[in-house]
Amino acid sequence: MNDEASDGYEAAWAAVATVNGWMTREQGAWLYRAAGQCPDAGRIVEIGSFQGRSTIVLALGASPTCEVVAIDPHAGNDRGPRELDGFDAEASEDHRRFLANLAAAGVADRVRHVRRPSTQAHDEVTGAVDVLYVDGAHRFSPARRDLAEWGARVVPGGTMLVHDAFSSVGVTLAILATMAPSGRWRYVGRTRSLVRFDADLAPGWSSRLVDLVRVLAQMPWFARNLIVKVALTLGWGRVMRRLGREAPPWPF
Repeated sequence: MNDEASDGYEAAWAAVATVNGWMTREQGAWLYRAAGQCPDAGRIVEIGSFQGRSTIVLALGASPTCEVVAIDPHAGNDRGPRELDGFDAEASEDHRRFLANLAAAGVADRVRHVRRPSTQAHDEVTGAVDVLYVDGAHRFSPARRDLAEWGARVVPGGTMLVHDAFSSVGVTLAILATMAPSGRWRYVGRTRSLVRFDADLAPGWSSRLVDLVRVLAQMPWFARNLIVKVALTLGWGRVMRRLGREAPPWPF
């Protein structure tokens, strides 16, 4: 980032300091930078908004002429790590906080919220997408559909960012099944579990092979995350804390 963009991001990060979510500071910077690359009158689509942490950063990073669409049903399912279903009571509070957080950050009029599952939201978003951020359902089937169906709507040269890549089994398998063999998406890099792909892969098998190798190179980090998740699920975090050691955080 240049100095002006860096100053803008500092303000954006301050605006989400009290907003719940799993996006790290560096991941937010990647979203902010991608939103800033959205062309005038372009469109940014976010799948999975929770209480608005990433939504606000995207809206503050984008040109005022860009449309920002946040797709999240706030239905109490696929809510967060190990919160797949049964959070109906929390759903209405998530929705209330989402709207309140956007208003507090001054971006409520910049964001159009589609309160529907991503698979049912295509009719609500007409035309192409310049920047797509996917942080929706993490199971393989819905994650694959998000990457394939919404990814197909990203313009040539556009950007897709995926959260919990190489951290969630379902999301990782969806990437390997959809993105890596597509011949369209170029793996740009990652910051922890946030991955960026640009729709500008050079034609030819050599480019596809090199890109696939770069994706597969992330598998050791993925394996490490699985080991940490299994250990935490089995209660090793509590054991470590009793021994006076700091337990690793849930990978995200």
